[in-house]
Amino acid sequence: MKYESQKIAFAYFAVALALFAIQVLGGLLAGFVYVSPNFLADLLPFNIIRMLHTNSLIVWLILGFFGAAYYIIPEESEREIESPALAYLQLLILVVGTLGVVVTYVFDLFHGNFLLGKEGREFLEQPLWVKLGIVVAALIFLYNITLTVLKGRKTAVSNVLLLGLWGIALFFLFSLYNPGNLALDKMYWWWVVHLWVEGVWELVMAGILAFLILKLTGVDREVVDKWVYAIAALALFTGLLGTGHHYYWIGTPGYWQWIGSVFSTLEVAPFFAMVLFTFSMVWRGGRDHPNKAAVLWSLGCATLAFFGAGVWGFMHTLSPVNYYTHGTQITAAHGHLAFYGAYVSLNLAIFTYAMPHLLGRAPYNQVLNMISFWIMGGAMAFMTFTLTFAGAVQTHLQRVLGENYMDVQDQLGFFYLMRLGSGVVFVIGALIFIYATLVPREKELIESGSASPAE
Repeated sequence: MKYESQKIAFAYFAVALALFAIQVLGGLLAGFVYVSPNFLADLLPFNIIRMLHTNSLIVWLILGFFGAAYYIIPEESEREIESPALAYLQLLILVVGTLGVVVTYVFDLFHGNFLLGKEGREFLEQPLWVKLGIVVAALIFLYNITLTVLKGRKTAVSNVLLLGLWGIALFFLFSLYNPGNLALDKMYWWWVVHLWVEGVWELVMAGILAFLILKLTGVDREVVDKWVYAIAALALFTGLLGTGHHYYWIGTPGYWQWIGSVFSTLEVAPFFAMVLFTFSMVWRGGRDHPNKAAVLWSLGCATLAFFGAGVWGFMHTLSPVNYYTHGTQITAAHGHLAFYGAYVSLNLAIFTYAMPHLLGRAPYNQVLNMISFWIMGGAMAFMTFTLTFAGAVQTHLQRVLGENYMDVQDQLGFFYLMRLGSGVVFVIGALIFIYATLVPREKELIESGSASPAE
């Protein structure tokens, strides 16, 4: 580790990993409710479990992005973070907000209260006071990171990363706008949800992957810079107008069917470019980096993102297809693999690379870490195929033949049981990863006393 302020990243990574464990356990609980619908129905209803599952996912991913920025920016800018104290204050605000959200959701506090109660908007259910706290935390973060970059060396990695992080903060402001008209509400709601995960988050992904490739392969920076700018341009070009594939059925003009279909089809391009980028750079570098687990996660991230966000997204993005599949288990299949491939794997890749540096040890538990990659990746692939088949059956029976929703759900029970099994395996893989990342074996701990983390 070259800069003292990079230690800030450890605090963010540690909180993110804790929330990761909570998120996957919440997902497992939600999967069990699909198999046994009355389980905890009075104590913890399914809608609350789902909110905790999705909200904790978003929070821990963003904490990972913030931590990655605090780790990457000092190296790229060749100077310390502007204010470490503000960085820790930002983390404190986010942790307090997260705890406030959990308590509010679980105990249904301040029901109907404009400022303190939860909202009814999917993924944006956070109370207004929490949203305002997130805005304050984002402003602190942007101040810290932007000044650090402006006063230091400018690189493609820091520029693209900074653009993505600014986008996250700016588009979140639309969560504060909650119009009474449902069509208008949904239109602007997607300006947060879509333009995050299919727009500016892709810039963050490109920046972090580029940093990892530089460190893991030793490829010339000029080559990486050209790739990262090209990927960023593709992500913005396709992601902005690709928002239209969410406008099909919410009351917007019919031309959005054409715009959404065309541009969301092109959203496959940046993810395919990331696959070409990572594999070609690793092959070209030919460097035998000691942190093989970080190399595996980087390659796996690009590959799984291409299939989850690209291929599975393309499956039902065209409006004539989406007319039948919208809101079925096909959507769930796409969402699970896309989030895991693009952003969960991205965070786990930077955790795997940075943690040995942050803890002052040589890379450790490599084999166990890589085992967790294959366990989680395999479980998520199985879950995706299971939900895809369930969605195909659901679409035909419910949307084509017109059968009753609950009658169709009864016929999907076997698929939900398989999905629960894959969830159990995934949680085991996640816990193995957390152990492998944080707890070294005694032999490795002794050996690392005289070893410095490899660059």
